[in-house]
This record gives sequence, structure tokens and C-alpha cells, in this order.
Amino acid sequence: MISINNLTVSFGSWELFSRINFHITESDKIGLVGKNGAGKSTLMKILCGEMNPTSGSVDKPQHVTIGYLPQIMEHHKGRSVIDETMTAFAQSNEAEREVEEITRELGNRTDYESAAYSALIERLNELNDRLSVFHSEPPKVQAERTLLGLGFLPEELDRPAETFSQGWNMRIELAKILLQHPDLLLLDEPTNHLDIESIEWLESYLKDYNGAVMLVSHDRKFLDTVTHRTVELMLGSIYDYKVPYTQYTQLRAERIAQQTAAYENQQRMIEKTEEFIRAFRYKPTKSNQVQSRIKALEKLDRIEIDETDNATLTVKFPPAARSGDVVYKCTDLTVGYPQKVVFRDANIEIKRGEKVAFVGRNGEGKTTMMRVIVRELDPISGESKLGHNVDCGYFAQNQEDVLDKSQTVFSTLDRIAVGDIRSKLRDLLAQFLFRGEDIDKRVSVLSGGERARLGMAKLMLQSHNLLCLDEPTNHMDIKSKDILKQALKAFDGTLLIVSHDRDFLDGLVDKVYEFRDGHVREFLGGVSDFLAKRRLESLQELERTKQSSGRVDSAAIAPRGCNGRGPSETGGVRASGRAEEATTATAQISATAPVSYEEMKARSKEEKKRRNRASFLEKEIEKLEARMKEIEAVLSSPKEGDDIMELTREYLECKRDLDAKTEEWYEYS
Repeated sequence: MISINNLTVSFGSWELFSRINFHITESDKIGLVGKNGAGKSTLMKILCGEMNPTSGSVDKPQHVTIGYLPQIMEHHKGRSVIDETMTAFAQSNEAEREVEEITRELGNRTDYESAAYSALIERLNELNDRLSVFHSEPPKVQAERTLLGLGFLPEELDRPAETFSQGWNMRIELAKILLQHPDLLLLDEPTNHLDIESIEWLESYLKDYNGAVMLVSHDRKFLDTVTHRTVELMLGSIYDYKVPYTQYTQLRAERIAQQTAAYENQQRMIEKTEEFIRAFRYKPTKSNQVQSRIKALEKLDRIEIDETDNATLTVKFPPAARSGDVVYKCTDLTVGYPQKVVFRDANIEIKRGEKVAFVGRNGEGKTTMMRVIVRELDPISGESKLGHNVDCGYFAQNQEDVLDKSQTVFSTLDRIAVGDIRSKLRDLLAQFLFRGEDIDKRVSVLSGGERARLGMAKLMLQSHNLLCLDEPTNHMDIKSKDILKQALKAFDGTLLIVSHDRDFLDGLVDKVYEFRDGHVREFLGGVSDFLAKRRLESLQELERTKQSSGRVDSAAIAPRGCNGRGPSETGGVRASGRAEEATTATAQISATAPVSYEEMKARSKEEKKRRNRASFLEKEIEKLEARMKEIEAVLSSPKEGDDIMELTREYLECKRDLDAKTEEWYEYS
């Protein structure tokens, strides 16, 4: 179906690919693997036509359609979730028009035996097959089923798409791509913003998908379930295995071991032959044997071992200063946003040296709790207090929003480094696999994994004795996750971590707090002990258990938080069907419930803060829009001396700030 021929991609003197070749057939399910920065996303962009190679070609039939889901994308605004998803069916209208044109042309032709006539018949059959899928049931029914499978609630389908976070807008884009039924699906880390129920739905969908699939994922189980072929990118070369991921790792290890053994045997034979030649080169009686062996060495097909990328992280967190015995404590803590209480009456105590995990379904408040601890969010009620001499380092789950895309890798650290560490920035970046020309890359061109590594490097510029890590392994490859885990185990400070990755948490944490049904529960011991107590096989069972109990509509549905992993600036939480949470929600919003004077005073204060923040955001939005208009005017008719690149960069920064402030304004308005 698609052939990749002698593909080479270079950036200056650095070569990302070198003359790679492979073929994608109509029914392939391919896992594209390799270290972060190996070029997986670049290859996908070339396949879908968003990027051109330095040399080589991608050959595909004219009518082959490709659906591409990138890691980072622009989201559309102005439509509801269902209306935006329905735009996916625009292609079916185009297909219907093409069917009419081909039918009309076939009616006028008489060259029934020609190749051109056969090609038209073949194309007509392809279009009819595609339309039969589109028309298998009403388009809106297909769209609703897909959105529900990806985690949306029925009552959320009429909400404006822009009121959802980036992670949930990614699900809308994924739904649109799936509904188009392209011949080839290119999915770049599609599971990063999905909870386990949605991942399982997507697994089932892709397994039965009637077309080719190529996906990038660091989820071993997802790759094993969906794919039956693994293509590895390493050091500019490509290695193709006709097996799923786990079998690929075994076959690859066996191949390298066999190559190594054959290489060592050949080297021993060469060494003995060269010794014989040196010993008898000048003896007339041995001249024939010497010449024979010289010729044999010249004709020898030398065995080479495939290059392997052995570069690994060498993460070692700086020694932590001693803090007080109690690092963090909260009492009767109630946390939420103007629209919704996320959890209430939480009591958490974390002592020096403990390594603690926050676990639970998406939307139960893990990220929100993290934001309270690092003082990005004030609680509604209760006491929240850091201990004596606590220096907190925070790794947010979405480095896309935290890092300045206009900066280079080096300048990102150079801007915040102080003291003697400034002379060691290159060494620090080398620990995180940024070497040579890598340090001059702009953040905007980094892969998701590279951004995660850069964010972790920023965290190590200062010696923190409390690390708060929110989904630190998102985008990280499997080897990097293992090395980070070992570094965190050796960290002599206190660790708080939010993660759904059981393998990563197992053996790392010694206390677990479960966020469930609007409450927080403490479990002493590691994650395995927690799972045993809950009689669950995996952390993901938390989500399945809650889903099976049923869900009810929230009293006021607020936008979901960052990456769909719980409320953040734009807030929001799913409601549970459990009676306990329903009672809590009812008590929270009931207008007839008795309200004390103190509660009324607190509500009035909160309402005033909300109005002030909304007013401030409106003014900031007006300023940004005015500046963008000024830049647009200059860019439309630039004059001599105008720095077009700098103006373009400023315009994109303004646009990013405008989007963020508009999304926050929706929350407060």
C-alpha cells in the first residue's frame, strides 16, 4: 500500500535517518518504537505529508487516505463536542460526489477491456466499501458511540469544545479520525490522555480495525494487544520484526547475542590467521600457505554487530537538606473550585523520608491535591501546612504548558540557574541525554519524552527535600522510566507521586493515599500491599470498579483539568453513581440546606474573588487581542527593519497566553 524508499532526514550536519526502507500493507498493525528523539514522530509527519524528507520518497496510491493524530495539536473552537465530531463525515460527502462522477463517466465509456476502465471500476468499489461503513448506521449515532467510548458523558456532548482541557480536546480529534475510517491510522502516543476504560475501548477498536495502523506508545500492554509487527528506529537505521513488542524485545536480544557470538568467533579465527601470516611470511617453505591465507582474509565477509543506542539517563538527585519530621500535614481539608467540591474532610500526614503515591480514577482530585501542597491552589476549608525547612520541587504533568517553546534546551536551564551550577549545565544536560547539538534545539521541536527529561533537569537545578511529581513518566520510554525509578528510590528526601503505572510505583513507594468517591483514604505499605488489601489485580481496576457502580450527572459540570487527569485551573470532576457521593453532592449544592453565617460569609468572599479574577482576565484578554492585531498589521505589510521572526514568535506567545486565559475565564465566568 505504502512504500518508504531510501528515506533520509537531516538537520544541518546531523542525520536523523539514513536511507531507510520498509513497506506498509493494507492490514498491518505496526508498533513504531525507539528511544525518545529517535525520529518516530518525524517519520509519521513524513508519511502523512506534513514534512518532506531530505532525500528518498514515500510512494502511495493516489486514493489512499491517512488519519494522523499528533502528540501536540491545535484544537478547533466555536462548536459543541458533538458538532465538532460530526465534521468527520465531510469526507463521506466528498466520496458520494466522486461516486456520482465515476458512475457518470462509466456510462459514457465503451472501452470495457481497457486498464483505465478497470481502474475506475476498482475505485468505485473502494468508494462503495467506504460509504457502506459510513452508512452502516446514522452518523450521529456513530459519533456518540465513539465519544462515549473515549470517556465523554452523554450530557457533555453539547458543551462547547473549548471548555474542555487539551487532553479532552485530543479525544475529540481522535474520535474524528476514527470516524473517517482512513486506510492508514497514524497515532502518536494516543493513550497519554486516556484513562484505562478508554484505553481498553481503543484497544478493542484498533484490534478489529479494517485498515492499517501505525502507532507510537510506551504502554507495553497496549502495543502487545494491538500490534503484530514492530518497527524499531535506532541511530538512523530501521529494524523490522513481524511480531508484537514483547516478542520483539526477545528476538532482538537473541539476534544481538547471535551476532556477538559469531563476531567473536570470527575475530578469533582472524587473529590466528594473522599470527600464522606474521610468523611464516618470510619462510619460503610456507609461502604458498601464507599467500592462500592472505587471499582468504581479503575475501572474508566480515561480520558486524548492529549498532545499538546504549545511551541512558544517569539521573541522580542532589542531596536533600534536612527538613522537619512532618513534611506536610492537612486536617479536615475540603478542596475544589467554584463549580464543584472535589473532595472533603481529607486528613494527610507525610513524614520526612517517606515515599507516597496518590492513586485513583481520573478526576478524583490527585492533581488538585498536588496543587494545594505546592500552594498553587487554596483549599475551601481545613488546614494545609508544609513542615519546617521544606523546599518543594514540583513536576507538573503537562510540560507542554510549562516550558517556553521559544527557548533552546540550554537557555531553558541557563535562565534559571544560579551560582556554581551554571558552569555544570552541559554536564547536567548530558545526564538527560542532551549532548552536542541537542542542547541548541528549540523546545518547540522536542518530542514529548525529551520535554519530560528537560522538565526533570530543571527540577534538579536546586536541591529540594520534597519532590512532588505529577505523572512524571508520561512520554518516557521504558528504559528511561526504569532509570528514573532507581534514582527516586535513592533520593534521600521525601517523595509525593501521582501515577497510574503500577510497575513504576511497585517497590518505590511505602504509603498510598487513594482518592475515591470524594474522600481520601490512607493505606500503609507499598502499592502491592494496597492492591492486596483492595483485592485488585492492578491500579486500573480502581477505574473499572467505580465505572461498574454507575455514574450520575454533576450538578454543575465544569471543564476538566489539565490533560483530562483531574481538575486543574479549568477544574471539574466526574460524579459517581454511589449513594455516598450523590449525598455529598446534593448537600453541597442544595439551596434549601441550612447555611450558617460563617458559610455565607465564606461564600460571599469566594464569589468576590471569582468576580475579581474574571474581570482581571477580561482586561488581560483585551490587551492580548489588541497586541495580536498590531502584530498582524505589521506582518501584513512589513517594512525594512521589522524583525519578522521575532514578531511571529511574539504573536504565537500571545496566542498561547490568550488561549490559556480564555479557558480560565470560562471557569470564572
